[in-house]
Amino acid sequence: MPPKKKIASVLKLQLQAGAATPAPPVGTVLGPTGINIMEFTKAYNAATESQRGNVIPAEITIYEDRTFTFVTRTPPAVELIKKAISLDKGSATPHTAKVGTISRAQVREIAETKMPDLNSNDIEAAMKVVEGTARSMGVTVSE
Repeated sequence: MPPKKKIASVLKLQLQAGAATPAPPVGTVLGPTGINIMEFTKAYNAATESQRGNVIPAEITIYEDRTFTFVTRTPPAVELIKKAISLDKGSATPHTAKVGTISRAQVREIAETKMPDLNSNDIEAAMKVVEGTARSMGVTVSE
């Protein structure tokens, strides 16, 4: 069995799917690590091409020999909520100024999408997590 590579660092980035470029924020974050930025952007864009239009987080593991691996996650709940109710941004004062309403069916759909990345055991718990996110951005959850 070959020896395991030593991990130098683990970074997290949220990038537009299929549209990553070596310009900031990618270049700014990955530059100091010494990995090939173009190689990462090409691999990320190829992996996320089918999800174009979404923000897809990537967790990049950088090894001491300047190689890397990355894992993509599901889009952030905030982005999914904004897309579901056609919202530009959340409320600056979420508990006083409401910016929209989301239905329980839409919350369930988002929770099902986010389920692999949430630490919930069932869909009901995942829905509560998504509802909390919606409330914190000034979106009312309706029945």
